[in-house]
Amino acid sequence: MLVLAPAGAAFAQTSGKLVVFAAASLATALNAIQPIFVQAKGQAVAISYGSSGVLAKQIEQGAPADVFISADTKWIDYLQKKNLLAPGTRRDLLGNNLVLVEPAGGGTKLKIAPGFDLAAFTGDGKIAVCTVASCPAGIYAKEAFTELGVWSAVEPKLAQASNVRDALALVARGEAKFGVVYATDAKAEPKVRVVDVFPADSHAPIVYPVAVVASSKNANAASFEAFLTSQAAVKILTRQGFKFLSKPSE
Repeated sequence: MLVLAPAGAAFAQTSGKLVVFAAASLATALNAIQPIFVQAKGQAVAISYGSSGVLAKQIEQGAPADVFISADTKWIDYLQKKNLLAPGTRRDLLGNNLVLVEPAGGGTKLKIAPGFDLAAFTGDGKIAVCTVASCPAGIYAKEAFTELGVWSAVEPKLAQASNVRDALALVARGEAKFGVVYATDAKAEPKVRVVDVFPADSHAPIVYPVAVVASSKNANAASFEAFLTSQAAVKILTRQGFKFLSKPSE
């Protein structure tokens, strides 16, 4: 279950904890990494997942996050331009792939290519995506559909969710015929299957940057960021399907 970041005032109970704001697509991996970090460092950690845009706006509004992991560069650029990131802490951490999924019982054979007729395959059903105006996976999806020349056909069939894991859930429950999510999301959910992978050149590179938030007073914030490239974390993240853009620690 995803715990979305509430308004800053609701974070009083996290006092003394390291607070991490992370893109929803990282939930499976970070939930496995969290107890290992806690055991290694003796530092309690609270992780709030959600759409990167929502999390970035909450940091801007003063929510007391210590570390931010975005699913695209847009929202970390947004915070950096407002001097809300600790200087020298930002780095590109992970990469991912964008995939088309359907419920696990489906058997659709469809190759993603310019002009592919996803709208016809969808019929009266829906295509689940996260919000195309602000959620990274939704932004990538719109870019891909536009580049492939099918945006006008598929737009009326979109069911837009608040974050990528909610879009994934719509497909897993059979409430959407198809969905556009990350490859790592599809791997984490046995109730969906991958129909095909979107060509890498159909959308901007999928990059997960990480940084310490400028207002953080927690001395372990930098340690958590560094821990993400430790052998233990690398094993979990690569098993989940993420690609490392930063060199893992020895």
